[in-house]
Amino acid sequence: MTLDYVISALVTLLVVVDPVGLAPTFIGITEGLSASLRRQVALRAALIAGAILIGAALIGDWLLAKLAISLSAFRIAGGLLLFSIATEMVFGVRQRREGETAEHAIEERARNIAAFPLAIPLMAGPGAITATVLLAGRAQHDPLLLALLLAVVAAVAACCFVAFLFAGRLGRVLGVTGNIVLSRLLGVLLAALAVQYVVDGIRAVFG
Repeated sequence: MTLDYVISALVTLLVVVDPVGLAPTFIGITEGLSASLRRQVALRAALIAGAILIGAALIGDWLLAKLAISLSAFRIAGGLLLFSIATEMVFGVRQRREGETAEHAIEERARNIAAFPLAIPLMAGPGAITATVLLAGRAQHDPLLLALLLAVVAAVAACCFVAFLFAGRLGRVLGVTGNIVLSRLLGVLLAALAVQYVVDGIRAVFG
């Protein structure tokens, strides 16, 4: 049970956040910056995104209760949202949108590109926040499972940091075709996970 939960949480967040897929975007956003400054941006973005997702894991259930929204309803809505993101990934819409976000950040020379657009919305976007809240709901207030979820969030943030550090090398290894193929495969996997969320929500409502 515990191992299954950890594997499910890790796979879900890795697919939604997609550290490898964000590497090319990181290259574009930090174009012209020195290597040391790139490392600082990568670390800050990972810390901010991790903090946001940890906050979602800790107070997500409480917020739903205050808004009188059942976890089943949120699970169904979250599954539909994740499915829409998966569709964008499969058809390449997400890549184009992220590219436009990166382009805008470069033109504007935003003072803190680690917070926007890297941490928000590329890393800790609606899909990642939704997935984290759903995973926290599955923990059912079990301190061990919740602690493991926080560890998974930290691990995913660390994966993003590592991917950003090796962004240039990853881009050269994968190439344009490799990046496209990887994004499509991750999109299909995310779509399957999203459908499972909807099925679980419907079962909880009518079970």
